[in-house]
Amino acid sequence: MCSSDLNKEWFHKNRPQYEAAREDFLGFVSKVLEIQKSADTDLEPIEARKCVFRINRDIRFSNNKQPYKNNLGAFMNKGGKPAPTAGYYIHIEPGNSFLAGGIWMPEAPQLQAIRQEVDYCLDEFRGIVTDKKFRKYFPDLDQEAVLTRPPKGYDQDNPALPYLKLKSFTVTMGMEDELVTSKKLTSTVTAAWKSMVPFVKFLNRAMA
Repeated sequence: MCSSDLNKEWFHKNRPQYEAAREDFLGFVSKVLEIQKSADTDLEPIEARKCVFRINRDIRFSNNKQPYKNNLGAFMNKGGKPAPTAGYYIHIEPGNSFLAGGIWMPEAPQLQAIRQEVDYCLDEFRGIVTDKKFRKYFPDLDQEAVLTRPPKGYDQDNPALPYLKLKSFTVTMGMEDELVTSKKLTSTVTAAWKSMVPFVKFLNRAMA
């Protein structure tokens, strides 16, 4: 019996615990989503159930053939999960929980549009990502994927170059297990996401 079959057998035996955890997480997502809607009205039509990711992993193009994820996650964005828009993400996993937001590895046309908007509106964008409320939770943009040279059409001396080299426009804040299981979780998540609203709206405006 292969490891994936064993994992499926284990999951079948433990499904009640998973479903209880998922319902608990869904209730939390519903709560923070309703609060976030007051800060970002683009989320108004979004339903919590459609924000939560399935536990099944897509193993078609992955070396990791484990059939299930080790986390609970949800993404709230304009147009819903299938839409290629920036939004707000939460990831709950023992020892590896975090909040994030923005847009990860957008397609070439969207990435080009974001870079153009940053170039044209550098003062505005720089003001957003250096705002005190924003930097309290997100000191810097993620540097997961960065070009070594300026993107095509941009000069080496462009003042926006540190941003233009980015291939993703995301921010991340780690969360300790103690926070995840505390009464402060809701207020921390909603405060961090509210500080992110101008960032998300700037990205979505660029791609509109």
